[in-house]
Amino acid sequence: MRTGEVCALTWDKVDLEKRIISIEHNVYSKVKDEKGKWFLGTTKTINGVRKVYICDTLLTALKNYKSKQDNYKKDYGKNYKYYHLEAVKNKYGKIVEYRVVETTRRSKSLETLDFVFRKDNGVFSGTDIVKYPYKVIHTEIGIKNCRFYDLRGSYATKSLRNGVEIRDVADILGHSKIEATENYYISTTEKTLREASEKFEETIKSETINEIIKFKN
Repeated sequence: MRTGEVCALTWDKVDLEKRIISIEHNVYSKVKDEKGKWFLGTTKTINGVRKVYICDTLLTALKNYKSKQDNYKKDYGKNYKYYHLEAVKNKYGKIVEYRVVETTRRSKSLETLDFVFRKDNGVFSGTDIVKYPYKVIHTEIGIKNCRFYDLRGSYATKSLRNGVEIRDVADILGHSKIEATENYYISTTEKTLREASEKFEETIKSETINEIIKFKN
C-alpha cells in the first residue's frame, strides 16, 4: 500500500474474518490551520481501489494491534480523540474534497472515522506517523536512503524473486500496467545478479557442455 493509503485505512475496511483489506482512500495534507491539515480523498489511480488479502503474519499483527488500540480507548476514556469528515465546497456549492476534522462534540449525526493507524491517545497525524520511526532508522541504525514508501519496492522484489506472477504483484500494488512494476519497483543487487547467473547455469548443465568446455586436444 502507498503511504497515504495505509494512513487512510479505517477498521471498517479491514475484514479480519475474510482476511481482506479494502483499499479505497488516500490521505493527503494541505496548509495547516485551526482544523489541522489532513484530507481524505480517492486513491492515486482508478486501479488503486483494490483488495489485499491478509497473510497469517499480518492477521496476527492486526488482531493484536486492534486489541491494544481498544485498550487505549478504554484507558483514555473521554480524552481519546475521535474524527469525522467535513465536506469542503467550492464557491458554487459543489463538494470538492473532504477534510478530516477532530470531533469535539459527539453526535449521532457524525460518522466517526475509526482510523487504524493513530497515536495511543487517538490523535490522527496522517502520514506524519511514520516520521519518528524512520528518524530512528536513519540516525540510530544508519540506513539513510530509506523511506516508508520503499517497502512497496521491497515487497515487489521479494515476491517476484519467489515466483509470484508479475500481474498479481502489479494488481496488489495498484498498477494498471505491469511496466510500472517492472521499471520502478523491482531492484537488483550484486547477490541477485549472481543468483540469476547461477540459476541459468542450472538450466544448461549437460554432459555435452561439460565435455566441450574442457577444450581437450
